[in-house]
Amino acid sequence: MSFINSVFGSLQLSLLIFCSIILLCSIGIYFYRIIAVHKGIVANPNFRSLHETPIPRGGGIVFATIFVFCVFVLWEYDVLAYELLMIIGVGGLGTALFGFFDDIYNIRASRKLIMQIIFSVWAFYWINQYSIFPSENFLFFITMPVTIIFLVWTINAYNFIDGIDGMAISGAFYICASLTLIMLLTDGKSDLAIIFFLLMASVSAFIFFNWPPASILMGDSGSIFLGYLFGTFIIITFIQNEISLWTWIIIFSYFFADTTVTLLARLILVKKWYGAHRSHAYQNLARIMNSHLKVTFGVVVYHIIWSLPLSLWTIFQPEMAPLAAIVSVFPAFILVYRYGPLLSSS
Repeated sequence: MSFINSVFGSLQLSLLIFCSIILLCSIGIYFYRIIAVHKGIVANPNFRSLHETPIPRGGGIVFATIFVFCVFVLWEYDVLAYELLMIIGVGGLGTALFGFFDDIYNIRASRKLIMQIIFSVWAFYWINQYSIFPSENFLFFITMPVTIIFLVWTINAYNFIDGIDGMAISGAFYICASLTLIMLLTDGKSDLAIIFFLLMASVSAFIFFNWPPASILMGDSGSIFLGYLFGTFIIITFIQNEISLWTWIIIFSYFFADTTVTLLARLILVKKWYGAHRSHAYQNLARIMNSHLKVTFGVVVYHIIWSLPLSLWTIFQPEMAPLAAIVSVFPAFILVYRYGPLLSSS
């Protein structure tokens, strides 16, 4: 904990760590892009794609690997608990490598689901080492499947929003920055405080390469990795009473609305609702506006002027958190209902 306090207590040290990680990630992404083009690791235009030319993909493996390296360094210096090393370090590395393998070989959906379940079981096992779940009564048999299903859902939910340039990576930066700010405002003592900060630094560099028009895509190596981490963060901070579920709903309000409404609408409108598609609201808006930049920038503005103030409201006035959560998702639900699968089917 002294290390965490020294980092956040020293602006110079924080900036040095932040800039060093950005520089390291930038160099890694630059050289990875050259290798990806040479090896043919590219996303070719297809019926789901909103790009007109092939673009290198799998760039998420760079910031994921550097972040995991930082996690192992923290553990080596006794800053991070062993359970968190297993959940975030080993589990995060596993999801990133699996996602990268998928970026190269396009694994079948059924096999991807099996692997996602395996990673979720792994996370549940180590989370349970905190003794936060009741393991000696029937509640254990409720919390286990619920946790695994939730983690699989978050992995896929974040993967779903990586459909246009800059959307998923800017969202990851916003989420990590919000979590870091919340931990500072609440004087959080958790090991996760420094983790949020390091992940924010790790994803920052990729924004410059993925911002519209993107020169590289994060691919599943980035989106599955981020979805897995965010899912575990939600569970751990909620159970340890560090960040409420209402605050998490607000932070994820746009993404929560997009994935939920899109799924429900497709269940009603499409026979093969589980199939590949591009009917998310942000994808339809990108086609209508003929611009990834306008849509991604719009969602960034939504996060800054709407979601962030409401999430901070829940910190200073916890009794208002349920109302803040409802208010946060309402405009997003309306937007997704209007421009999501209903628009695609008309």
